Amino acid sequence: MALKIRLARGGAKRRPFYRIVVAQSTAPRDGAFIERIGSYNPMVDHGHPDRLKIDADRAKHWISVGAVPTDRVARFLATVGLGETPALPEQTKKNQPRAKAQERLKEQAALAEKAAAEKAEAEAAAEAAAAPAEEAPAEAPAEAAAEAPAEEAAEAEKPSA
Repeated sequence: MALKIRLARGGAKRRPFYRIVVAQSTAPRDGAFIERIGSYNPMVDHGHPDRLKIDADRAKHWISVGAVPTDRVARFLATVGLGETPALPEQTKKNQPRAKAQERLKEQAALAEKAAAEKAEAEAAAEAAAAPAEEAPAEAPAEAAAEAPAEEAAEAEKPSA
């Protein structure tokens, strides 16, 4: 007898409510179950304590007996601290665009990179053109100051007539 810990749906149309139950793997989703060990109400806010209720002791017992939780219930048990979060399954390629659309996206990305590179080069050139113009006036007074003491020293060496 293979046991599963899974969700059994209840509630009205568009107002879901789930019971976390232990049932035989061959039993229908909303059919017979062995024990109810919790509930999940997705209509309640995430932080609300009534959103997820699990009897941890009973869940531990059923897992030790050999009941296997479904992926969703395993996530719930991980939030309560009764196991590790299962890895998300890898998505198929059906959710990706077709080949021609992917080619167009690659071309657009290449054009965007090229435009960004050209813009960066233009900004660098503008900065380079502005930098020497600013440095030239700063260097001129320094050169004049360096030449002035040399002229004074030359005049001091000349004999006065």
